[in-house]
Amino acid sequence: MTVHNAVIAKRRSAPALRLVAALTLATSLAGCYPHGVMDTVETYPRDYRARHPISLHEGTHTVQVFVGRNRGGLTPNQRADVLSFAQVWRRNATSGISIEVPRSGPSVRAARDTLREIESIFAASGIPRRAVYVRRYRPVGNELAAIRLDYSKVVADAGPCGVWPDDLGPTSDIRYVENRPYWNFGCATQRNLAAMVDNPSDLVQPRGETPAYAARRSVAIDKYRKGEDPSGKYTGYDTGKISEVGK
Repeated sequence: MTVHNAVIAKRRSAPALRLVAALTLATSLAGCYPHGVMDTVETYPRDYRARHPISLHEGTHTVQVFVGRNRGGLTPNQRADVLSFAQVWRRNATSGISIEVPRSGPSVRAARDTLREIESIFAASGIPRRAVYVRRYRPVGNELAAIRLDYSKVVADAGPCGVWPDDLGPTSDIRYVENRPYWNFGCATQRNLAAMVDNPSDLVQPRGETPAYAARRSVAIDKYRKGEDPSGKYTGYDTGKISEVGK
């Protein structure tokens, strides 16, 4: 009877022992398996354009015209800067022009004469007088007096770059194991593209089409009607001669 009871008890305890052994094995495997590899949650987008999107915002375009105490008016280089400023304003500005003129110091009279010349260039460039606002400021210490011209414009920007939230060395992280792009990858490219684009609006939508050049279109259609080659022919572009200076 005692042997029979022992056999029954052994049969009843066998499933429990197998369960304990399975739990022990699972626990040991969980302890050895790197937790980072098991983590499959995306922490940031893989596409660099989604990680570092180019955004448009309103910035300021500024030109400083330095004024000496004994000279009024603009130098040739300053005159070219002011003229370029006026032309770019007509194309890109989202506000009027603000002119800051020094109100004290030894260059006040020279600044007044320079301001008149700047306003004459603006008028000749077609800038309305009501779009120009003049205000005075007090120079600090012995800083060189300057007339500051600025206006608001749409600018493109991306970044900031140089952010390294993760280690690039060997780790158990899923991003290293699967060779995923690191966070800073592509940031410099996006930032350079934003800085080089001439019209930031082109990054969002295409420009409207301009009318076709009617004169050239008429010539091409007439040649096509006659059965002639409608393409343009360019001659003389390959007949240049290398200079012999220095031989």
